[in-house]
Amino acid sequence: MSATDVTDEAAEQTALAERLGWHVRDRALLEQSMAHRSWCAEHPSQEPNERLEFLGDAVLGLITTDYLYRRYPGLPEGELAKARAAVVNSASLASVAAELELGKALLLGKGEDASGGRSKASILADAMEALIGAIYLDRGYEATDEVVLRLLGPRLLESAKGPGEDDYKTRLQELCARDFDQPPSYRVAEHGPDHAKSFEAEVVVGGRPRGKGQGRSKKQAEQVAARNAWSVLMAEEAGRDDRSRRQDN
Repeated sequence: MSATDVTDEAAEQTALAERLGWHVRDRALLEQSMAHRSWCAEHPSQEPNERLEFLGDAVLGLITTDYLYRRYPGLPEGELAKARAAVVNSASLASVAAELELGKALLLGKGEDASGGRSKASILADAMEALIGAIYLDRGYEATDEVVLRLLGPRLLESAKGPGEDDYKTRLQELCARDFDQPPSYRVAEHGPDHAKSFEAEVVVGGRPRGKGQGRSKKQAEQVAARNAWSVLMAEEAGRDDRSRRQDN
């Protein structure tokens, strides 16, 4: 790998830190977090990211567990574990890494790079954990907590909600029981002749229309409206959590 390649990857590492909101103090930690063992085999003086990955895995587990424990005081231990496992796994971490374009910042050996290592899920997931470990060593727990929850908070909220993937009426009912004084209410209108009826539903939460949906039955239309309303409220909740953490810091 040429000096130009290294310079390009250094620039990508800087851009990655900026996307994360990580104000790097120790540049060596950032570089080490991106150093795959294939790179270090060609550069023996460099330490691979495996120790940082080990640390980051533990930090990630603590942050996500603490968040779920405090956010859902009534959720049983088994459900907390399921919610965490749904988010803290290789597939989820690789997805986050891909969204961050982390692959561009990796230091890979020539063979690994040529074989598509920058997009391999296992490499991306491991580097994501190493990155979390590096942020923890460089900036401390609070800064790492902010980064992790900004990246994974919406996924954690999603994984901890509702008894069934498609039962959004129940999900919305539980959300309203927690955050609003009144349950959601539905307005349903019928259209068309008896043999080809269609239904349009609107759901009101907290005195405001929050979602609409259409379907071939009243139940189907209400489920679509509930799903749209639930998505809106989840996005608002994630935004409030992020603003609150920023103010606390």
